[in-house]
Amino acid sequence: MHRRRALHSLLVGASTLTAASLLLGCKPEKMSFEGVDITGAAYGKDFLLFDTQGKQRSVQEFAGKVVVVFFGYTQCPDVCPTTLQELVEVKAALGAQGDRVQGVFVSLDPERDTPEVLQAYAAAFDPSMVALTGSPEQIMAVAKDFKVFFKKVEGKQPGSYTLDHSAGMYVYDPKGQLRVYHRYGQGVAALAKDAKALLDEAAA
Repeated sequence: MHRRRALHSLLVGASTLTAASLLLGCKPEKMSFEGVDITGAAYGKDFLLFDTQGKQRSVQEFAGKVVVVFFGYTQCPDVCPTTLQELVEVKAALGAQGDRVQGVFVSLDPERDTPEVLQAYAAAFDPSMVALTGSPEQIMAVAKDFKVFFKKVEGKQPGSYTLDHSAGMYVYDPKGQLRVYHRYGQGVAALAKDAKALLDEAAA
């Protein structure tokens, strides 16, 4: 009798172990990104600012797309145009999937970046790119939420200035979740790989 119970317990234990092993085997592997994995970050939930037509925009309206957000200003001499051009090249590198990558450019310089200036600047890179602005207070609040640093640096001529600012891209998956941070200079191939991975993940 005792031997039967012992055998039964052994069989139940083995079945439980096998089931657990199967469940563990089915658990999806954590995605590996070229950029910094910030999945689950408590910041950068949304960018509630206004486009050049005065409409408030949200990451949620781009469901089904990988959204890439970059903060800068139109008179930026090098970092901003380089980054936005890279985003254009990423879309080209992805072929048909490139249509599902949405660029969002947030101006840190509302004093000079009027809606007209912003629209022309963004469209010069990509007609589908969304450029956002707002009041200085609204921009400051969104920049703070994204942990973006920026500071006005007075120029040599009276009234002239540049902006020192954080240079990086925030990448959302097609469900509107912030997933990856790309540092300035990582290049087209790295961003294209991560964008494709997020699009493929959503399609799986």
